[in-house]
Amino acid sequence: MGVLLTPIVVKDTITLAGLRGKQLAVDANGELYQFLALIRLPDGTPLRDSQGKITSHLSGLFFRTTRLMADFDMRLVFVFDGRPPVEKTAEITRRRAVRERYEAEAAAARDAGDFARAYSKSTMTSRLTAEMIADAKELLRLMGLPVVQAPSEAEAQAAHIARRGDVWAAASKDYDALLFGAPRLVRFLTISGREFLPAQRRSRPITPELIDLQRMLDELRITRAQLIDLGLLVGTDFHPGVKGIGPKKALALVKRHGAIEHMPSKVPDAFDGDLNRLRQIYVEPDVRDDYRVEFDRCDVEGVVHFLCDEHAFGRDRVMAALERAFGSQKLF
Repeated sequence: MGVLLTPIVVKDTITLAGLRGKQLAVDANGELYQFLALIRLPDGTPLRDSQGKITSHLSGLFFRTTRLMADFDMRLVFVFDGRPPVEKTAEITRRRAVRERYEAEAAAARDAGDFARAYSKSTMTSRLTAEMIADAKELLRLMGLPVVQAPSEAEAQAAHIARRGDVWAAASKDYDALLFGAPRLVRFLTISGREFLPAQRRSRPITPELIDLQRMLDELRITRAQLIDLGLLVGTDFHPGVKGIGPKKALALVKRHGAIEHMPSKVPDAFDGDLNRLRQIYVEPDVRDDYRVEFDRCDVEGVVHFLCDEHAFGRDRVMAALERAFGSQKLF
């Protein structure tokens, strides 16, 4: 879910062409979940290979990545989640309950022949297994693209890589990377230019967004420490926040009082003594420095074998994508 900052965020709308040649650290788990959610058959069931294994995530990962590389010369570094902080347990439990509810609703709609409703509900039922993640990493390895295994939150690691200057920006749909200190955040790296809204059973047009952290802090007239407090007030994956406080009210509170400790007592009391520990998740996240962001040559035969022979992808379409992205075997 991530922290909700939309009503106050300071952003620039850009085009994919405006990101040409940029090197980005991508929240890989977030991207795979999006592919699993949206790449489905009309009745909401995911794509599968001849052995019954789900391949929606591999399809999205391969075809979108090769398009971004071929058409916009983007250099993508994929960062995968590690072990979540213990503070995220409640949020993970909540997500599991939501998924199970939508699974039941999707099955009921499918049985009733309402495939549009079944598809809508199914977008909220995605499960990303260890096997799926391993397959995604193997595909990226064969494509010669860097994979970074974060010790904990991928967005924290992506922000860390960006802060060290090894990539131009972090790329994620969620705003959490800003709290983790990413100097730039790119949202909506989509080819289709549309986002599906399950609750409304419709899609909306979207364009990529660029958020410059320092510019945002300057325009809001707050510090990064205050941005972290603002996020905690609204609610994060690690704490539900304070009931009745949304982004605009949280902004007003941090500007008026400076920090949560100085706000009316019911506000700091809502954190039950965990305030500093929650802050530290963002101030000193669990990240690693021994990562690799070098690009290798694509193993074309390996990719074809993996996708076409092992997972029943269409050979002509895979070869066409590889030719566009790697025809010259350009090394970054």
